[in-house]
Amino acid sequence: MGLVNAAIILVVYGLLGLIGLWTAGKLGLPGIVREAAGWKAWILRPLLLGVGTGIILCLGDWIFIHAGWSQGFPHPSFPFSLIASATAGIGEEIMFRSFVMGLWAFLLNALLKRSQATRLALWLANVIAALAFSASHLPAMMLLSGLTTLAQISVTTLVELFLLNIIISLIAGERYMRDGLVAAIGAHFWADIIWHVIWPLVF
Repeated sequence: MGLVNAAIILVVYGLLGLIGLWTAGKLGLPGIVREAAGWKAWILRPLLLGVGTGIILCLGDWIFIHAGWSQGFPHPSFPFSLIASATAGIGEEIMFRSFVMGLWAFLLNALLKRSQATRLALWLANVIAALAFSASHLPAMMLLSGLTTLAQISVTTLVELFLLNIIISLIAGERYMRDGLVAAIGAHFWADIIWHVIWPLVF
């Protein structure tokens, strides 16, 4: 059953990735990588942005906790947090950057049909993908917190969840537009390492 589920996931992500590559080509985006950019765009910048973003997420969580608005977010236990960071970085970027953002940007670009529309369409799509990305974390947060209904989530917890996830999503989206999917995955992965792996171990 596990192998069947894994195969289904690979097929689904593969199809979404292909659609994302098609929309990237139509929008003039780098796709998987911006080939002329080199290792700094694929490795160094995503690393620095990811670590910086992870620190911002930790500071945001600390502020919410010390203001009494939240008890802190639940995280996967170590070493599963490492696996979660790697798989989320790849899977979520294929889903939300390559597919959701790419598809919305393509549709909005076609709808706007005016000069400079592509850049506007891309940023509107980045915001839409960020909201979808944030909402997709609700089930995992509920599961890790032992909650059974959305009504059990406090308003401040919802605000924190959306705020922190929108930050990482918009940064990954900017990397996707500029340097491609690999750069977005890198930024997401390193942010998750700080947020899901290091932060729970030290706080």
